[in-house]
Amino acid sequence: MHTNYVYVVRHLRKCNSRYLCTNSYRSKRRSRSNESSSTTTNSVKVKDPDIVTWNKAISSHMRNGHCDSALRVFNSMPRWSSVSYNAMISGYLRNAKFSLARDLFDKMPERDLFSWNVMLTGYVRNRRLGEARKLFDLMPEKDVVSWNAMLSGYAQNGFVDEAREVFNKMPHRNSISWNGLLAAYVHNGRLEEARQLFESQSDWELISWNCLMGGYVKRNMLGDAKRIFDQMPVRDAISWNTMISSYAQVGDLSQAKRLFHESPVRDVFTWTTMVSGYVQNGMVDEAGKYFDEMPVKNEISYNAMLAGYVQDKKMDTARELFEAMPCQNISSWNTMITGYCQNGGITQARKLFDVMPQRDCVSWAAIIAGYTQNEHFEEALNMFLEMKRDGESSNRSTFSCALSSCADIAALELGKQVHGQAVKAGFETGCFVGNALLGMYFKCGSTDEANKVFEGIEEKDVVSWNTMIAGYARHGLGGQALILFESMKKEGVKPDEITMVYILYIS
Repeated sequence: MHTNYVYVVRHLRKCNSRYLCTNSYRSKRRSRSNESSSTTTNSVKVKDPDIVTWNKAISSHMRNGHCDSALRVFNSMPRWSSVSYNAMISGYLRNAKFSLARDLFDKMPERDLFSWNVMLTGYVRNRRLGEARKLFDLMPEKDVVSWNAMLSGYAQNGFVDEAREVFNKMPHRNSISWNGLLAAYVHNGRLEEARQLFESQSDWELISWNCLMGGYVKRNMLGDAKRIFDQMPVRDAISWNTMISSYAQVGDLSQAKRLFHESPVRDVFTWTTMVSGYVQNGMVDEAGKYFDEMPVKNEISYNAMLAGYVQDKKMDTARELFEAMPCQNISSWNTMITGYCQNGGITQARKLFDVMPQRDCVSWAAIIAGYTQNEHFEEALNMFLEMKRDGESSNRSTFSCALSSCADIAALELGKQVHGQAVKAGFETGCFVGNALLGMYFKCGSTDEANKVFEGIEEKDVVSWNTMIAGYARHGLGGQALILFESMKKEGVKPDEITMVYILYIS
């Protein structure tokens, strides 16, 4: 699962940080040893009472993004140590000033391994892999931190083969190395290679077991996921929750329920998974039982149950829960508005919409769609225009609903205006908005404009073709409809029942 991969990456970064800190400590000890015997103007004696204060000031300024202030401190120092340089370089990298970091790195009179690793990891974390690799190849000395930084850089950016090449060349590997490559295989769907790597050694951490299991779950390979789960020497909440949620998502609630009761640890995610699973499978009463038994609820739990009542058309019960919620958020409001709209309660939906503490594009789409579905087309268009005046950006749903309303009241000029806004927003070439444009132009009698839109849709679906065929048929252009039907088949789009109804009608 993606969540598991992110968890792995965070774990690896944390481990890498620990290694860097250890390396920093060793480097500082080496630099202090060098400083005590050096007499050059660029070195600092180990007993210099000011050096620690100066370096701390640099780090503090860099942490707060004040690079110029850090540079003033650095330039004011009577002498510099490698720690001073490293503080400046890491600070520049943290603030995405790569050229300044590299320039200072190149000017260092003497670089230690920590300096090289700071520069390398800075490039890697900012996805500048080409520069990272060049620096890596130039390093006079590399430790496991250097190799892991390069491996993780490739792995986290999808270059799995390059990550494997680095892994194979590593003189020494640690758990970060193994986990990093495993996570790369899993995240990129190369599960057979992940399995082979996993079986090549036995000393895996729990996070690795969860990662591989999550990869199988993500691709609905529940048999393999369950095999990993059963073999795990230890399990944590993530292990149990991953399997419970996977069964719930595919509708196997008996298995989800069995694992739920076997699980020694049940957190709010575990309970919410069961509630959501029953809701998604239309078993709202069962979901309600789990919801009532939950020892702790959060906004996700409430919203899952709220969606269940709305889905089951129990709007009175949904309203009671909504009003009792201690943690209403924008999703809760949107769910209620959508529920009222879908069940003919457009007046209640509008009342809720008007008192919302905050709205987003989903809120506007819900109320506009509600007016459209309930055949209040002028109100739908008015809301669309009000949304634009309010400064809210439109999404595909709002454009589609506005265009449908224009079509139903034959408002061609307004439809063209909406079309222009869709073009500016970049939605015209997608089939979702494109199909709505086709319907609007045909209903308004503009077949030429419909044809232009059709040609501009990048990935046409069967609805796009059907809308065109139906539009031509309704306007007495049966010949063009049949030509389009032949083109449809040549493009490899399989006609459905609706297509054949219109073709038979023309014939």
